[in-house]
Amino acid sequence: MTIRNVVAVDLGASSGRVMLARYQRDTGQIALQEIHRFANRRVMHGEYDCWDLDALEQEIRAGLARLDAQGIDIDSIGIDTWGVDVVLLDQHGERVGETVSYRDGRTHGVMAQAEQQWGREALWQRTGIQFLPFNTLWQLRAFSQREPAQCARVAHALMIPDYLHYRFTGEMNWEYTNATTTQLMNIQSGEWDETLLAWAGANKSWFGKPTQPGNTVGYWQSASGKAVPMIAVASHDTASAVMAVPLEHSDTAWISSGTWSLMGFESPYAHTGAAALAANVTNEGGIEGRYRVLKNIMGMWLLQRICDELQVTDIAGLVSAAEAEPACRSLINPNDERFINPVSMVQAIQDACAEQGMPVPQSTAALARCIFDSLAMLYRQVLDQLTLLRGKPFSQLHIVGGGSQNHFLNQLCANHCNLAVQAGPVEASTLGNVGCQLIALGELADLQALRHCIAANFPVHTVQPHPEEHASTYWQRFQSLSQTTKELCL
Repeated sequence: MTIRNVVAVDLGASSGRVMLARYQRDTGQIALQEIHRFANRRVMHGEYDCWDLDALEQEIRAGLARLDAQGIDIDSIGIDTWGVDVVLLDQHGERVGETVSYRDGRTHGVMAQAEQQWGREALWQRTGIQFLPFNTLWQLRAFSQREPAQCARVAHALMIPDYLHYRFTGEMNWEYTNATTTQLMNIQSGEWDETLLAWAGANKSWFGKPTQPGNTVGYWQSASGKAVPMIAVASHDTASAVMAVPLEHSDTAWISSGTWSLMGFESPYAHTGAAALAANVTNEGGIEGRYRVLKNIMGMWLLQRICDELQVTDIAGLVSAAEAEPACRSLINPNDERFINPVSMVQAIQDACAEQGMPVPQSTAALARCIFDSLAMLYRQVLDQLTLLRGKPFSQLHIVGGGSQNHFLNQLCANHCNLAVQAGPVEASTLGNVGCQLIALGELADLQALRHCIAANFPVHTVQPHPEEHASTYWQRFQSLSQTTKELCL
């Protein structure tokens, strides 16, 4: 019996894990074990809201040290993280300035300036990427204008997973799926867009050629002296999560549910027509030449923030209490730009309800119910947009990631979308990370083989839709308010 020990470092916007996967070649079984879990907290440096990369690196090293101490013979390591944010290095490989979070306000107004100068359609045709006010394109423009002296010192620009690869191996890499989140890659050529880079104040020499997932970047030296390959997996966590969706057929839409809810479908080609621009979808890179045609939805972030603010630790209890609240009494547009990083999420939700003339949720359960009802409505709205875009309906919806554990929200989603919902696996980004390594190691043939393996090892939970009383009234209310709020994504 041959066992492969594969390590997945999975970093989300609020927490990170070092996970060990044991894959048995003869049975095809995959078992996951959490080795080390840690918080990922943003910190203020001067006026900027930043990531603490040194702390993240230390936590990853602590997790790997635990594996070393247990005498586990590691076959490979892969890292996935969120997208968009970039680390700037000088010619000596040292960081230039801070790694500012996408939730920082320094890019305010930059996207609007670009649209006025270039025209929205012209920008869209170059990249096919959703207009979000924190994309790397706007971040670099803000950086070069605010910090010209620091900008002059930059020699390299790495996405966060590639920066961590560099710290562990000394080698630089520009992994494709994460690179596509930047709005800096030309969708026609698959290369960095020199015109947009110049506009942003960046030099093309900062960026190397994008590489497809699966290449070995370099080697991490364990305490025992073994050189362990670090494989560049599909390093954008959503790309890894989508790899782990056990799709039954092509008419399945999916949601990767976590801090963000990424809702979309897999396509062999990019959707760059007028309808896609009007819907403000994005065409992010996937494995095996596929595109993830999707839209960003402000997901569990709203719930995470109210729980932090109100010091709620019993999430399951809160979900049960929310379920007992009246349906759709208060609704918000979760993609309202006010929710990206408010001082108080509770106050932001209450203000949004008051402005719409809706009852203002006071209790924690009422706030949570408002979030869940509103997310389910937004899921339906985005599903309708995606259906129009591809020209035919979806037959089911598959939810993966941590949010797939919220059975109440899954039921609301099924009800409002009027589709059967398949929920699971929970550890989707980790499994995609592991799967990419197993493919690179020659243990699995391709993405289809990986999905068969995941389906055999991680059963899903099916939720059937049930008619919602007053559903049409709720829907009309949500459509009305979503037309009168300023969306983050538009």
